[in-house]
Amino acid sequence: MINSFSSVIVGCMDWGSWRRNFDTGQMTELIEFCVDHGLSSFDHADIYGDYTVEGQFGKALSRSKVDRSELQIISKCGIQYACEARPHSVKHYQYDAAYIIESAERSVELLQCDYLDLFLLRRPSPLMRPEAIAEAITVLKEKGVIRSFGVSNFTPSQTALIQTKTEVVANQIQCSMTHLSPFFDGSLDHMMTHGILPMAWSPVGDVFKDKGEAAHRIHTVLSSLCAIYGATKDQLVLAWLMAHPAGIVPVIGTTQKERLALAAKASTIKLSEVHWFELLVASQGHKVP
Repeated sequence: MINSFSSVIVGCMDWGSWRRNFDTGQMTELIEFCVDHGLSSFDHADIYGDYTVEGQFGKALSRSKVDRSELQIISKCGIQYACEARPHSVKHYQYDAAYIIESAERSVELLQCDYLDLFLLRRPSPLMRPEAIAEAITVLKEKGVIRSFGVSNFTPSQTALIQTKTEVVANQIQCSMTHLSPFFDGSLDHMMTHGILPMAWSPVGDVFKDKGEAAHRIHTVLSSLCAIYGATKDQLVLAWLMAHPAGIVPVIGTTQKERLALAAKASTIKLSEVHWFELLVASQGHKVP
């Protein structure tokens, strides 16, 4: 059974060398800030920061005033990332049972968190064997290394394949106002049908990056809705995702405290159906059929 997550999950990909390069003190402060604002769920992957962020986060967590029981910690495995730490000849995927078990145990050790609330396979591999994956997940659950298991970036058919051998409770996918395919390709339908929790990475999409016509249309609608809901554009973009009946949980990448605090309150905004569709139409550039 999947644990409860905070309404918004804090993504830790940018905390280390890939972008912010926070030191232990900065990470400790940010962990405590997030928890103080109701953001108790943290999303990791073994490869973040060229395999360094989990260890850095673990040191920060051990020095923080936060108790492990207050948190929900997610990590992922499967990508063999070519870098100094793993000098592979080519980036590839690996999902044999021994490697999955080793990866989860390493993540728990580095994160200094005793167990993972949720453990995900990072991306689907053409060579994955559902029975090998099920073997690993069974061992990890029996040993108390993980509490629940899911996937990331899997299509409905790929998820169904894994489901033939083991329970899948979450799927972390790209989904946003500017990446609409999960709403129409059966991804969210499949998750609703099978009780799978959708988590959305890059939930803001390109709304604040793109300068094209779609972004202009979206911002026009958002500007009109800010006054109606007493909310910021960032909050409305997240609230739009959360309004979907599948119960989408955004995974946000920002490390700015102000934006984190605002995101924590996004779940209190209840968009009307009309306003939800106004934003959909703005993104698509045409009315619904």
